[in-house]
Amino acid sequence: MVAAAERIREVVGDLDADSLHADDLRLESVPWNFTVLGEAAAQMPADVKERHPDVGWAQPTRLRNRIVHGFWSVDVRLLHDVATQDLAELVDQLSAVLEASDSGSDV
Repeated sequence: MVAAAERIREVVGDLDADSLHADDLRLESVPWNFTVLGEAAAQMPADVKERHPDVGWAQPTRLRNRIVHGFWSVDVRLLHDVATQDLAELVDQLSAVLEASDSGSDV
């Protein structure tokens, strides 16, 4: 999940939504990585989700479903906003989950 979220942030970089929309290669990469992120969130074991209720586990899965089942009508501005406004916090939360798991405090 962290790798996909970081890849999205890297691909979007400092582009605005219009520039992202105009760049076909980047525009193809962003939904793919959101799909990977959402699928990974959906596959996260329930016990991990229960131990870390502060992580927004459901949002990536919902966005993944929206992209996969309605790709033709996904708003690039929405993807851009999530990439630039929400993913940094999610990466921080996921990093904390990984740290807890590595330290054994999550077991």
